[in-house]
Amino acid sequence: MASLNYFTVGSNKLESAKAFYDALLGSIEMTPVYEHPSGGRLYRGKGTGMFGVLGPYDGAEACVGNGSMAGFGFNSTAEVDAFYAKAVELGAQCEGEPGARMPGMYFAYFRDLDGNKLCAYNLARG
Repeated sequence: MASLNYFTVGSNKLESAKAFYDALLGSIEMTPVYEHPSGGRLYRGKGTGMFGVLGPYDGAEACVGNGSMAGFGFNSTAEVDAFYAKAVELGAQCEGEPGARMPGMYFAYFRDLDGNKLCAYNLARG
């Protein structure tokens, strides 16, 4: 069975982006594992896939993918709230405050410093 193992976002301000993601992903124990030749960085946590912030391979300007979004799953709504709060504290823009979206589904949305959309979620399993 296949699984999704990594997701990357682009940045034109890699030093600022790495500082943002060092702090945000560090809050959930994801740490840098690779310094990418583009000047970006890849992160990994125990038992997780990887997340990266990179400069585009083709050397062109990074741009936000319309309809693209990375999701981070959490074991509780409190963890979703904390991750979202940390992102906003670090300068992320709210795209949807934490809350129930459907029965058993709790989501929060934000955009990083470059405008990339991310989501924190908890799916109640019963």
